[in-house]
Amino acid sequence: MQLGVYNAILHDRSLPEAIEVVADLGLTGIELNTGGFLPPVHVPNIDEILESDAARDDFLGQFEGTGVQIAGLNCNGNPLNPKREIGERHAEDIRRSIRLAERLGQHRVVTMSGLPGGDPDSKTINWAVNAWNSGILDIIDYQMGVAADFWRETDRLARDHDVKVALELHPHNVAFNPANFRELIERAGATNVGVELDASHLFWQQMDPVAVVRELGELVVHAAAKDVRVNKEHAAIYGVLDNRFRRLGADEPRTGLGGDEYANEWPKESAWDFVALGRGHDVEYWTEFLRALHEVDSDMLVNIEHEDVSLGRIEGLEIAADVLKRADANLQAG
Repeated sequence: MQLGVYNAILHDRSLPEAIEVVADLGLTGIELNTGGFLPPVHVPNIDEILESDAARDDFLGQFEGTGVQIAGLNCNGNPLNPKREIGERHAEDIRRSIRLAERLGQHRVVTMSGLPGGDPDSKTINWAVNAWNSGILDIIDYQMGVAADFWRETDRLARDHDVKVALELHPHNVAFNPANFRELIERAGATNVGVELDASHLFWQQMDPVAVVRELGELVVHAAAKDVRVNKEHAAIYGVLDNRFRRLGADEPRTGLGGDEYANEWPKESAWDFVALGRGHDVEYWTEFLRALHEVDSDMLVNIEHEDVSLGRIEGLEIAADVLKRADANLQAG
């Protein structure tokens, strides 16, 4: 297994400084954000790298002698958003990331399947959670068609550049579980679209990531080590679809998601939270997670994603890296 860190949590420092953090953690990979919801802080000259061998070589030179390598590119966003200033930008970021991956000797681009509106005239996205109503199935069928068209075209580009696009099974997207992921790639006829197995979003949906890895098999092409704690006393009241988010005002610090959209404030007394590795599931669980991934690909890239707001950036990474390395040691010993 190749263990690393997704770099978004290190956007507060330069790329050389971020690489040093990863090396100090005893890990060997860094997954680089290249657009989508977040700006490509550590790859600000993408267009230059795409055109200039010298710029590419200068960029790659920052990794020489560090013991840390690029471990995939990440372009999470919504390429199907009916707001053109968001959807078209994120779609182009994905295409550009695929071309960039080839230039950097990479074969994985992580993103999301996306979510359109509920019909051709929609101006906003529409996530149909529960299709008990026949009209909801019509919405899902329309959305799958939109997604299949986009991913059919994008799959051809990925194939041309020897890249596998890894879709995070993330709620608020067309593909958020194995069934709708399989439907998407079957409709698209995709050969170079797989899954980024981010355990966290499966946990809060009450799915078992180990079982999902074994269900999908070789369709899993990349992984994220990210934990969730379900707060049972609050989940018992609000359920895991807890939707008590607060809109942040323009005068408050907030994270832009493209156009006029921003991330909302997390609910108080939440039903579940993102936590550092080991604070939701123990080392033994993560050992079995790595074992399932190893059965699919012994060289699988597994990168920590840190979003535990109760911990500092480095503190959270240190806790997660310790758990992940112990799980890997258990796997090797077993």
